[in-house]
Amino acid sequence: MDEFAAMKVIAVRAVETGESARSAWSDADRAWASRAAAEVVGANATPDAFLARRAALAVERLGSREGALRSAIAALSWRPWLGAAIVGLAFVLGLALDQIDGTQRVNILAPPVIGLLAWNLAVYVALAVGYVVRYGEAASTRGLRAFVARLGTGVARQRGDDGVRGAVSSFADDWVRRAAPLYRLRAARILHLAAALLATGVLAGLYLRGLAFEYRATWESTFLDAQDVRRLVAFLYASGAWATGISLPTVAEIAAIRAPNGENAARWLHLIAGTVIAVVIAPRLLLAFATGALERWRATHFGVALDEPYFQRLLRGYRGGPARVRVLPYSTTPSAAALAGLEAIVVRSFGGSAALVVSPPVAYGADHAFPSDVSLAGTTLVALFNATATPERETHGAFLTALAARRGDVETLVALVDESTWNARFAGDAVRTAERHEAWERLGDEHQVPTVFVDLGQPDLAATDAALDAAIGDRNT
Repeated sequence: MDEFAAMKVIAVRAVETGESARSAWSDADRAWASRAAAEVVGANATPDAFLARRAALAVERLGSREGALRSAIAALSWRPWLGAAIVGLAFVLGLALDQIDGTQRVNILAPPVIGLLAWNLAVYVALAVGYVVRYGEAASTRGLRAFVARLGTGVARQRGDDGVRGAVSSFADDWVRRAAPLYRLRAARILHLAAALLATGVLAGLYLRGLAFEYRATWESTFLDAQDVRRLVAFLYASGAWATGISLPTVAEIAAIRAPNGENAARWLHLIAGTVIAVVIAPRLLLAFATGALERWRATHFGVALDEPYFQRLLRGYRGGPARVRVLPYSTTPSAAALAGLEAIVVRSFGGSAALVVSPPVAYGADHAFPSDVSLAGTTLVALFNATATPERETHGAFLTALAARRGDVETLVALVDESTWNARFAGDAVRTAERHEAWERLGDEHQVPTVFVDLGQPDLAATDAALDAAIGDRNT
């Protein structure tokens, strides 16, 4: 997908993975976005096309309710005119720089553009050294991330409620982390073009002033004679002579213009211009072209890691229809409040159209009670335990072993430990709670089943969603 579509996808992801913006974007809205996008793109569209269309629809609906997210997207979107303005300003600045002093004399040993040449040569060395030193390592984006996060949050502060502002801040930080390589290429392209146009402006200024004033070329030195100067000139202006085809002056010609003597500087200005073109303008344009080509490719092929659990859930719903979640309680009967909590978790984590089936409780010790002829294809299988029970290898472990035997048939296998009864009894006993968590996690690790803890009576949907994301991620790795 392209850069703008990816930005919308990441923006919607920030809204849907955070709990704070649920007042503006409900579970029903999420289900609508997925369903509408699937209808628009059709059944055979690529994952990128589906996600991009879904994000566009979501941003449009969100924008009609809260303007903060749409404003943040607009604020963070790249504006091509900004790069053109920077490059144009560089040319005007170069044109305005007067490289010749009031005497209108050009010292051939210290040409007026010597600083420009030295600066660009230093940049080339820095680029080469930086490439070698940082080869294979990602450049730091801390400063850029902080700036973009402040920009996005500043836009959101003017619009939207607290929940939307939190989502916008998360979006800005996530986006710049993902887009940093593209931003670096874009900045490099603009800087290379600006450097080339600055040098072009300097040369244009020299030639324009040369139409109205006569520049005189000369030299003077305490330590060098004409032959030494001829060797130095041959080195300094070699690229200019090659670029323009102008022959370098002889030793006699060099001696003839030693101060206070001089000559019309036209020949030397041509050599200076050729040197600047060869050392500054041509390399900078070549670098700008190379970085620009890579920038355009990355901007039109923006990589979004679709193996992230969030995207995997959306794509499963697109490819295989609504998610199917089957909960198997073991030696526990969920209360009405726990069932309501399960429904809220499934809607939050798997979408409003997800199908939830809660099987009858499996009796203690009946590890093979789940029918083997039931199809589990594409199902997220959840083993539900009560935290008040002490996990035992012979019973709870045997139950997980039986479910793990069906691992190849299911989408994901997760152990969900309900803490509602436990919290009612031991809410203030942090040490005992930690020990119980460790015991259940140890049992899950032995059977390679991720364990998620949740108070089904009062579920923390955001935390549970993140834990399920991690479980799904473990399954996909």
